[in-house]
Amino acid sequence: MNKYLTALIIGWMMMPLTGRSQYLPEATTNLGIYEFIDELATIGLISPNSAIKPYGRDQIAIWLTSAEKEQQKLSLRQKAELDFYLKEFVPGWQEKRYKLFAGYFKPVSLYPTSLSVSYADSLFRFDLRPILGYQITRNSDDNLTRSYWGAAFSATFGRNWSAWASLRDNHESEAIVRPGYFINRPGVPLKNNPDGGVDFSEMNGGIVYSWKWGSFGLVKDHLTWGNNRNGSNILSGNSPSFTHIALKIKPVRWLELNYIHGWLVSNVVDSTRSFWDDYVYRVVMRSKYIAANMITITPLRRLDISFGNSVIYSDQGVHPAYLIPIFFYKSVDHTLNNTNSTGESGQNAQLFFDISSRQINHLHLFMSAYFDELHISRIKEGLIHNFFSLKPGFRLDGWPLTGLSLEGEYTLTKPLTYQHKISTTTFTSNDYNLGHYLRDNSKELYLAVRYKPIRGLSLTAWLTDAKHYNNYVYNNREGVSDDKPFADLTWSHAEYGLKASWEFVYNGYLYASV
Repeated sequence: MNKYLTALIIGWMMMPLTGRSQYLPEATTNLGIYEFIDELATIGLISPNSAIKPYGRDQIAIWLTSAEKEQQKLSLRQKAELDFYLKEFVPGWQEKRYKLFAGYFKPVSLYPTSLSVSYADSLFRFDLRPILGYQITRNSDDNLTRSYWGAAFSATFGRNWSAWASLRDNHESEAIVRPGYFINRPGVPLKNNPDGGVDFSEMNGGIVYSWKWGSFGLVKDHLTWGNNRNGSNILSGNSPSFTHIALKIKPVRWLELNYIHGWLVSNVVDSTRSFWDDYVYRVVMRSKYIAANMITITPLRRLDISFGNSVIYSDQGVHPAYLIPIFFYKSVDHTLNNTNSTGESGQNAQLFFDISSRQINHLHLFMSAYFDELHISRIKEGLIHNFFSLKPGFRLDGWPLTGLSLEGEYTLTKPLTYQHKISTTTFTSNDYNLGHYLRDNSKELYLAVRYKPIRGLSLTAWLTDAKHYNNYVYNNREGVSDDKPFADLTWSHAEYGLKASWEFVYNGYLYASV
């Protein structure tokens, strides 16, 4: 394994210096900028590949600059939003800043818009930001509180290198996120607290080398694959972040490749490597990896068609075949493992499809699909069904009223879709599903109306109707299922409400909801 990783690092260091580009991701939890990018795209000013997130800050800067050139098409509120985000993402934009030092540290400044301290010269830029938050949820029985604090930094070096890291310490009065819960929130590894609450910390970051038409790096962070409005069914980002090699290549306007190779957490004990050390039993977990790619083709302006595949593999070291970004990994698995008809000797492979159309002005239509088992012959075979998840959805923005948007999606996931008969190759990390938060044999309807009267203020009315059915066990040796989809309802949750949010500084929000 070390030889293969060394070869990757050597190849990384030898990449040509072709143009200035520095990738820094913008966290998908920063809803303000992602909502604004969606708005600009839906009204036809920019064309992002919204199937792959997070977006890079350099790419966001390009989109904002492009929209600024056509600001005559924007409303007063949209112009104010644009100016607000230009100050954050475009270096040298007209942002008020305060010099903190003289002499040697003269380049150090405070930026009040984002509450950041920055150092910048011709070679090196460094930004440091605080992380601080408090949330309280009340109901008739009790109060649930959540607090977090920490810091984040980002840095660029020369023309092509970038690095970032964030450390956040969290406390919750009660654990509301666990692997078995149906909740659309990133999962966390928990440790109990004497006061009955839970504590956990999050460390994310990475180092990336970028050039004009691509980037390559070592990253530990959340990622989302698949268009969605209320949680992706491909890679949702709801598992704890995992370390991965990330490659992005876009050599021409109409073609893009995204690839990752990740180190997952199996939580399956390796009894042959676990051992006693005096009176302490050292538990060692089995290795687990993911390799995944997504290719996006843009045959027409504002139409993106994406397809890809992944494999979860384990019980061996990193295999070089899974380090090749353009492979169909199920076929590789057939060669490496001589997979029999029941799959005990092979790995766990998946297929992805996503289509996104913004060709009708003000309207975004999309559909994402995840396939664990796909056989054309099964479509007409009654109860023997394919294992898949489908998510069609839409967003109508700026029509008939500027600032008003309507969005919705429907998710349908067949039984056994995210399961696997081998515990070390399930589609999970830290026991959290990598796909949709409702897991398999589920349905969800989501609708929302949003109105933005002034910059930073968002008023939302929303409805979610989620249903989960039988938890079937994946133990059929023939790899097919005669279990009836959506037969017995075992869990449901219908919820609606009103929410107001105000972004008073960049990525700083005040919320109220009923």
